[in-house]
Amino acid sequence: MRKSSVKKTAGKKTRKKKKDMGSFFFRVTQAAMLFIIIGACVIFYRTGYIQTVLLLRREAQAVMENSSIEDFQADQRGEVYDTNGSLIALLKNDKNIIYLPGDEIPEQVKNAFISIEDKRFYKHHGFDPFAILRAVQSLISKNSITQGGSTITQQLARNIYLTHTVKWERKVEEIFIAIALEEKYSKEDILEFYINNIYFSNGYYGIQAASQGYFSKDADELTLSETAFLCAIPNSPGSYDPLVHMEKTLKRRDLILQNMLDEKLISEEECRQALAETVTLNPSKITFTRTWAHTYIYECATRALMEATGQDYDTCRSMLYTGGYRVYTSINMDTQEALQNTIDDELSNYNTLNRNGTYALQASAVCIDNESGLVTAIVGGRTQEGILPEYNRAYMSFRQPGSSIKPLIVYIPALEHGYTASSTVVDSKEEDGPENSSGRYAGSISLRTAVEQSKNTVAYKLFRELTPEVGLSYLLNMDFSSIETEDYTLSSALGGLTTGASSLEMTAAYAAVANEGIYRQPTCITMITDMQGNIISIPEPEERQVYETDAAHEMTNILEGVLTRGTARGNGIPDMPCAGKTGTTNDNIDGWFVGYSAYYTTGVWVGFDSPRGNSALSGSTYPVNIWRAFMTGLHDDLTSKPLND
Repeated sequence: MRKSSVKKTAGKKTRKKKKDMGSFFFRVTQAAMLFIIIGACVIFYRTGYIQTVLLLRREAQAVMENSSIEDFQADQRGEVYDTNGSLIALLKNDKNIIYLPGDEIPEQVKNAFISIEDKRFYKHHGFDPFAILRAVQSLISKNSITQGGSTITQQLARNIYLTHTVKWERKVEEIFIAIALEEKYSKEDILEFYINNIYFSNGYYGIQAASQGYFSKDADELTLSETAFLCAIPNSPGSYDPLVHMEKTLKRRDLILQNMLDEKLISEEECRQALAETVTLNPSKITFTRTWAHTYIYECATRALMEATGQDYDTCRSMLYTGGYRVYTSINMDTQEALQNTIDDELSNYNTLNRNGTYALQASAVCIDNESGLVTAIVGGRTQEGILPEYNRAYMSFRQPGSSIKPLIVYIPALEHGYTASSTVVDSKEEDGPENSSGRYAGSISLRTAVEQSKNTVAYKLFRELTPEVGLSYLLNMDFSSIETEDYTLSSALGGLTTGASSLEMTAAYAAVANEGIYRQPTCITMITDMQGNIISIPEPEERQVYETDAAHEMTNILEGVLTRGTARGNGIPDMPCAGKTGTTNDNIDGWFVGYSAYYTTGVWVGFDSPRGNSALSGSTYPVNIWRAFMTGLHDDLTSKPLND
């Protein structure tokens, strides 16, 4: 009994001694750790690291103070539709996001990302030290990382607010921003922002763009296998680019499916079927032919956004390509193609090139629907391989309009001031006055004949009687943008404007004559919505009575004679009443024809970008030929309808 008691006593003493030793070493370790921490703090303080961290925290707070949902919904891809509702263009930027609201993102997409990128997504507050430990453990045990150390929130912070530069300062600020993000937004919001902004390689951002880009279908149509396949890409868009590294992407797909199974997000049967499924890419082949109409659409859409938002031009232009808008237009792509082909065909024999490689002889044309006042086709130049349709002469180029301006600033105003089609006017040369292009003078003639024969002398005298101030006021009332102080002279009666007018301006002005003198500011935008269908803008151009109705009716009647007896005789639309006016500038530099039926108004300009004369160019040659051919085809299936009906 004593021996046993002695042994027990000795055992207790041994254990106590060991416990004391363990306690001693623990205290020593604690003290050492404390000294290390204190030493690190001293070093961090003296080297400025602590100050840097505090500064980064303040910067992160500033970022979050200015943060809004718009930060995560920027860079969205938009769409453009023609008058028939057909998609004719995508409004893309560097990111090309097709944004999906959270409730439209498939649950299997959310589950796939959480299982592979951030298992504790719903438990942490933006930063997860356990994820870093798991990543290190995985690297040591499996020689690979099955889940990254950065949370989904950290990745979102990096993608939206920071760069991908590998520096400790960036990592610290990323953590601070992630924590602040979780304080400001819900978990579901953060997951929505993340899935819509993550990069899927090959220019696709967000699951919807990736789904359409790689499989030509929407995200809600993806199979489980396809979902896991796409969710494999963002971890390393270069390494898992499915167009280049298909096998690597499939291997990571398998890992995601296994993770989803381990987390009980899918069943064993679902996992087995998904692993067995063959993934077949079906890359999107959607392409659009860029036309001159596109440049005009983007210009009109920008103006519409300015009106709707009150923002400046540059801001709205940027919004157009990043706001995810659906832009609906009045452009008819069949009419657009017909107008383009007509110009190309009529000028096909003149192929002299400028030094920059573009065709020397150019043309522009605009077609407006008389019922709506909207532009239905607009061409800013000839089709030429290798030349993008960017400089749209139809609304960007201003040229002297020649005699085509006479009805607008001389004859209709004269009709409003007591003249009629049968009024007698005198065609005679004055000492300081202009000559007629024919060199002949007929003496006393009717105003109707003066218009049909485009008599310069008569227009000059009437303009002097009206005064340039009165005549040019009509152009200003129809938004002609380039009327200069120097234009208030009698030479403007013959189209001698300093800067000139665009094809769009001239066509819209003649459309006002066809519309009983009521001017409508031209546009091709009918509606702009966001991708959810909420209306952003429905442009309602102001209508204004520029010409008296009776004067407009009488001018139309007179202009019909231009196509039957005057300078454009024989060039009317078969079996369709029509009216119009030719225009030719001095030395045959510019040629114009602007005319209309009851259905459409079309204006055509032909000339050289660097103005020079050409004896074959006049309003009664290339321009009227283009107008006649195009308008004849456009009216093929339309019932004959009188003007002024």
